[in-house]
Amino acid sequence: MSEVKQIATRDSYGNGLLELGRDHLDVVVLDADLSAATKTGVFRKAYPQRHFNCGIAEGNMVAAAAGMAAMGLVPFASTFAMFAAGRAFEQIRNSIGYPNLNVKIGATHGGISVGEDGASHQCCEDFALMRSIPGITVLCPSDDVEARAAVRAAYEHQGPVYLRFGRLAVPVFHDAQRFRFQIGRGEQLTQGSDVAILATGLEVQEALVAAEELKNEGISARVINLATIKPLDEDIIVTAARECGAVVTCEEHSILGGLGEAVAGLLGEKCPTRMRRVGVGDVFGHSGSAWELLEQFGLRHNAIAAAARELVHSK
Repeated sequence: MSEVKQIATRDSYGNGLLELGRDHLDVVVLDADLSAATKTGVFRKAYPQRHFNCGIAEGNMVAAAAGMAAMGLVPFASTFAMFAAGRAFEQIRNSIGYPNLNVKIGATHGGISVGEDGASHQCCEDFALMRSIPGITVLCPSDDVEARAAVRAAYEHQGPVYLRFGRLAVPVFHDAQRFRFQIGRGEQLTQGSDVAILATGLEVQEALVAAEELKNEGISARVINLATIKPLDEDIIVTAARECGAVVTCEEHSILGGLGEAVAGLLGEKCPTRMRRVGVGDVFGHSGSAWELLEQFGLRHNAIAAAARELVHSK
């Protein structure tokens, strides 16, 4: 059996921009002095006249992107998730969200798996912050194939889009030839009737491993990839909740304000269902290796399987 390829979705972001730049002359890329880390350097090398290093001034970068969008360009403003969603929140809200401008925010280094960079850089609040801005689309792809497709989908979408990418190399499980990405649509990856596991980002692969573990115990788990955090695919979520009777959400984000709360709010209104949220608790992260941190903060497959097992056994 051939070894599974592993690619960080921040690399996918850079490669996706490179492909877009070749096909669309209106694509411009802005960076906050982090092009080596965000991987937008590949775009800068190919199209230097369409790449703008705004320096360590994220608010100014977002404002500049808003101006470019008002002129008819399609800017991708790129920096770490902590500096995009956190430091530049006001500019994203007031200069992009409020006038509904066609700006794309490429936020790399999201989640606890930033690892050794520590709590100051481990952004586990960005879904909550970005979801709260009216009209913005929030995407968190799970692997290289989906991430590159999400970049193109963001370009084709008219309006502001926040894209979250990771630093950690993760397995590529989508087939590039057959995969089709659509904003607002979930993707059912496995059949299952006992519990539905709704995951996003790198947690999708962990959910697939958990489903295999549960299968060996006689528990049938339906895994659904929710790469679109906002707008949610309400149909696939409500159907899964109704047919399985138990739901586990998984995200590399705080359990406060992210995917879990979005799903809970939806089901509370349309299909009350017993559920568990797997994510970072009401705590800050700290420095450490990425996989050890994911284990410590309860984001690996064993924690997902335990949450699902508890729900099924208590039915």
